[in-house]
Order: sequence, then structure tokens, then C-alpha cells
Amino acid sequence: MKNRALILYTLFIIFLCVFPFMADSKWSAVGTTFLIYAVVALSQDIVLGRAGMFDMGHAIFFGVGAYSTAILNTAYGIPIFWTIPVAIILPIIVGLAIATPIVHLRGDYLLVTMIGFNIVFEQVLANNVFGLTGGPNGIFGISFPSLFGWRFDSQNEIYLLAFVLFLLTLLVIRNLETSRAGRALHYIKADSLAAECVGINDRFYRLYAFGIGAGIAGVAGSLFAVQYSAVSPEAFNFLQSVLFFSIVIVGGPSSIPGILLGTFVMFVLPEIFRELATARYFVFGIAMILAMVLRPRGIWPYNFGKMPKFVKEEH
Repeated sequence: MKNRALILYTLFIIFLCVFPFMADSKWSAVGTTFLIYAVVALSQDIVLGRAGMFDMGHAIFFGVGAYSTAILNTAYGIPIFWTIPVAIILPIIVGLAIATPIVHLRGDYLLVTMIGFNIVFEQVLANNVFGLTGGPNGIFGISFPSLFGWRFDSQNEIYLLAFVLFLLTLLVIRNLETSRAGRALHYIKADSLAAECVGINDRFYRLYAFGIGAGIAGVAGSLFAVQYSAVSPEAFNFLQSVLFFSIVIVGGPSSIPGILLGTFVMFVLPEIFRELATARYFVFGIAMILAMVLRPRGIWPYNFGKMPKFVKEEH
């Protein structure tokens, strides 16, 4: 089973490597957005799939990262790569600031609270707070990144940056899966009371999940801003959070292959049927319904293998 999974991962990575050389600029752009959305979905999964917290406001951290890069680059002339640390650290701070007073909430209560935060965040951007966010029109004119004299100004080069970020995110997720923190998150999701009884600090690890998830989403937001050379409030509204939430649920919580398949279903599938105009959303909706009816644990559910019995039973 492990050898089969390794082969599939290898083939998928090879496909992603050669994809921009086979596709035109339009589909290369779709591939770039797929990689960025997959990174955000994987970061959402840390909070939702692994820690079991109903975070319906993950677009906040995606947006904080994007606007950090946009403001620093356009208003202060800071090169793109120098904005990345801020696009990671600031979302972590925002994530912890949001989560600290509400991390004790469970299920629907946390979900509704995060929806409220996301709506507030969108209004802050749209109302041009501190004169930095550009209001409803957003921020335009974000420059292309450059490194050692090399300017990443073509679609394939932006794809390369997204691909590198995707690989780094996979590395972080795989390390999390095999770490003490990763196991602790699964235990907390299955039964927080039982987890606390064996010495796991429930509050600490829930905040830990929010912090890591927010940081990864933030750097994805930075690259999103670079890809489109612009940011605007509607790109980070409540519906975007619903999209990321749905990707995890449809694909399979805690499952890396499931998240990638969920991203394909939620983003690439509607693009394939774009020629059908608004009718493509009919195909999109049918795909979602069939996925949930036929695979209620997700398209590719996570294998809990060596997890304790109470964790397997919960899932």
C-alpha cells in the first residue's frame, strides 16, 4: 500500500512538473491557481480535518497574506520576496488573535463565529481602513518578483513559484502527520476529553493548528496577489471560505490525495466546462452531490492505520 501511494505521488509530481510545457498560457494559469488553492485547502485541513474545528473563515488568513504583499509592494516599494515573511507572520498573529478568545467553542458555534469574522474582514477591506486597502476596487499594480536578477514575469515562471510552494506545503503536512503534534490533533478531534486525560493540552494544540494553518494560507495569498497583480475584497469573502471548507469535506478530511481531488472538483472541474457558461455550475453541483452521497467520508478518505481504536471509531 505504501509503495502504491509513493508511486502515485511520484507520478502526480512528475505530471505537475511537465504540465506547463504541455499547456497554453490559459491552462498554465489554471494550474497555478489550482496549486495555490490546494495549498490553502491543505492549510484549512490542518484546522478542520486534523483538529476538527469548523473554521468557516479561512479566507481571512489567505487575504491577510495577499494584502500584506500588495500594500508593502505598492505603497512602500518593498520587493515581493521581502514581503513573504510578513505574509506568513501577520496571518499567524491574526489567526491567534481570532482563535484565542473563541477556541473553546465547538461545532456550529465556532463555524458561525468564523463566518462573522470573515464578513467583518471583508468590510474592513472594502471600506479602505487606514487608507491602505484600496476600498472595493482593491489594489492594482503589484510588481513581479525577482531573485538574483531573475524576474518571474511569465505565467510559467509564476507556476514554478506555486509549484515550489506546493512542494514545501506537502513537506510540512507530511512532517506534521508523523509528529507528536499531528497525532495530538487527531486525538483532540476524536475525543478532546480523552485526549486531555492522557496529558494532551487541548487549548494549546487547537491554537497551534490555527497558527500553522494561517501562516501557510498567508504565503499562498502572497503568491495569489503576485499571479493576478491585484487584490480585491471579493476574492477573500465568505464564499471563498465556503469553497475551502467544501474542498476538505468533499475530498476527505486529513487526506492529502483527497484534498487535491477536492481542489480539482471544486476549482478545475468548473473551468473544464467553462464553455457551457453558467450551466457549468450544474455539473459542479452534481459532482458535489454525487461525491457526498457515494463517498460520505470524502472522495479519498484518510487511512487511520495505527491510530488508537477510539480515533478510528470516531471517523
